[in-house]
Amino acid sequence: MDARIPEPYLYLDYAATAPLCPEAAEAMAPFDEPGAASLALNANPNSLHGPGRAAYRALEQARRSLAQCLGARRPDEVTFTGGATEADNAALWGLACAERDRRAQAGRPAAQPHVIVGAIEHEAVLQPARALRAAGFRVTELPASRQGFVEVRSLEAALDADTVLVSVQAANSEVGSVQPVAELAACAHEAGALFHTDAVQALGKVPLSVEALGVDAASFSAHKLGGPRGVGALYLRARTPFAPLLRGGGQESGRRSGTQNVRGAVGFAAAASAVTARVADDAAAMMALRERLYGALAALPSVQPTVDVAPGSLDYLPNVASVLVEGLESETMVLRFDGLGIGVSGGSACSSHSLEPSHVLRAMGVPADLAQGALRVSFGRDTVAADVDAFLAAVPKVLRWEGRAAAPRELGAR
Repeated sequence: MDARIPEPYLYLDYAATAPLCPEAAEAMAPFDEPGAASLALNANPNSLHGPGRAAYRALEQARRSLAQCLGARRPDEVTFTGGATEADNAALWGLACAERDRRAQAGRPAAQPHVIVGAIEHEAVLQPARALRAAGFRVTELPASRQGFVEVRSLEAALDADTVLVSVQAANSEVGSVQPVAELAACAHEAGALFHTDAVQALGKVPLSVEALGVDAASFSAHKLGGPRGVGALYLRARTPFAPLLRGGGQESGRRSGTQNVRGAVGFAAAASAVTARVADDAAAMMALRERLYGALAALPSVQPTVDVAPGSLDYLPNVASVLVEGLESETMVLRFDGLGIGVSGGSACSSHSLEPSHVLRAMGVPADLAQGALRVSFGRDTVAADVDAFLAAVPKVLRWEGRAAAPRELGAR
């Protein structure tokens, strides 16, 4: 560990990444044995020799296990990727282009194929959607309510005969809003469009079944739920039109070429099995922490909850609390907490080095000056009430900066 990080360090940024869980570490341990001891597992799973076949068996067992965790009907509906960003990009391009071409081949081409995404999506969805626009697609970004929800009526108004794909996340990483995915997917299907959801934040935090949601595709990430980094998955319902983003050796049934990360897939499946088995108990425990946080923070005069989360609400993730602090910038607060040995964030880790207000908060109608002071606290299975109390004890120090004599360089300083 970096010697500059104080010990003990209180980590409250699980929405950015979760620490590697014991189940994933144990499952991957045999892959880390040196030399021939791990040859059978570390071989290329596409090779025909004995070690290759052993690696293939491990990969397919991981696929079966993960498919069960996701509520998929068949293991071959799960494609392993290099992460959720790749899965999102593959879904946007692969579904939109394939459905466009399918309609053209059926003799009913779209005048201009139309893609709809939520305005509060992760950039891994927004950026490929904008690239599709540059490639000739018409793209609509659905607005979100002030409470962080994409409403079914907004989608109904945006759909038309040329809509080929709709993509709306299962849960928002910054404010925790859980979207009405089943209703949105049904609405898209009624109009003849495919439906994809970025379910990265939802898996392991709320009960989730891709079959019950009725989606055509869904993206997932291992490291958000205690698995290793660098591995994700794309769920594709059987017979869904799809044009692969990565082409080459034809691995993953031709949907994602490239030698598979067997070790990562095994760790991903182990982490997913662990969190889905205890999702109800973990959610109840984390919800109690969420309400403890919101109750205490809302009592401070300069702090307001970003969204209205009623006690016991299932409309928001149980492990995310988001507030807006007047008079301070997110980067300043994050660095002050870090100086006190506490890790939190201002929002999505993927945009943490940007000085611009969160696109999520702006799309929700939060004024720019308030959005600059966003603070997100997120936790996981190992977080306890004492951790929340330690964070709350540090808040007055951060607001008045009674911490270190010299704070780290503040990215948001003017």
